[in-house]
Amino acid sequence: MKVSIVVPLLNEKENLPLLMDAIAAMAARQDFACEVVFVDDGSKDGSFFVLQQLYNQYKDAAGRVSVRVYRFARNYGKSAALSVGISKSTGDVVVTMDADLQDDPVAIPAMLKMLDGGYDMISGWKQLRHDPITKTLPSKLWNVMTSFLSGLRLHDFNCGFKAYRAAVARSLDIYGERHRYLPVLAHWDGFNVGEMAVPHHPRKFGKSKYGSMMRFFYGLFDMLTILFLRNYMKSPLHFFGLAGMMLGFLGSGILAYFGVVWMMTGVFHIRPLVLLALGAIIVGFQFISLGLIGEMITQAAPKNTYLVKDSLEG
Repeated sequence: MKVSIVVPLLNEKENLPLLMDAIAAMAARQDFACEVVFVDDGSKDGSFFVLQQLYNQYKDAAGRVSVRVYRFARNYGKSAALSVGISKSTGDVVVTMDADLQDDPVAIPAMLKMLDGGYDMISGWKQLRHDPITKTLPSKLWNVMTSFLSGLRLHDFNCGFKAYRAAVARSLDIYGERHRYLPVLAHWDGFNVGEMAVPHHPRKFGKSKYGSMMRFFYGLFDMLTILFLRNYMKSPLHFFGLAGMMLGFLGSGILAYFGVVWMMTGVFHIRPLVLLALGAIIVGFQFISLGLIGEMITQAAPKNTYLVKDSLEG
């Protein structure tokens, strides 16, 4: 069996040699071949130079571990890096993990054992998490909400440490902020998704590159998008038609009420506040509709058109 470990990274030059040492040490104790696919998401700190050294080091080695490297011309985001890394992988199993040394490769054999037990995807769970409460508390709330909306019960959807059967990983459509919802997408596609507690270490060097307060808003928008696409991609009129009818009945009812009052009293009342409220609701609905229609167009457009500036493989 061959295992592909996909590592998206952004400005992690201090962590890369230590991560590679940990992966090599884990693989030396196992009976499978291992390729590590690094995707440099436009780093500016010299990470690519370190990756070149690692590539040359393992290219000349006679061990069971190999290294492949791809560098973006600019920063596209974690989903883009995962998408390209998975598409370039050649293993029977794909493992994704972060480059910050907080994920520990020693958990990979246990993940593979769970896949052998009948699962199609294993999502890591940072049960004991070494992050500040400003990250852990919002994350817990987010995971509860995602479980409720998706119907999949997991503790940690956004953990980057995951293992997939190769066919499952390559079937997932990853773009935008969808890397947060890969277990949801796999579950909705009918795959058997499991969860495993994994070690989580404090960060030694640098700081988080893929995290910000805006990620919660982006994640919410993407959750609404995938819910909409799942239910209404092939029949959008079911969504827009129902909402349009409800708004039509509401508007007709209001007009009918004022019409009756006018006929009974002979006085026509114009209530600016009511008109303003109705206008705000309609305009807001139009904006949401335009956003969802735009997402439908995005869904139908070609994906993964990312410019790979340099690659080291073979």
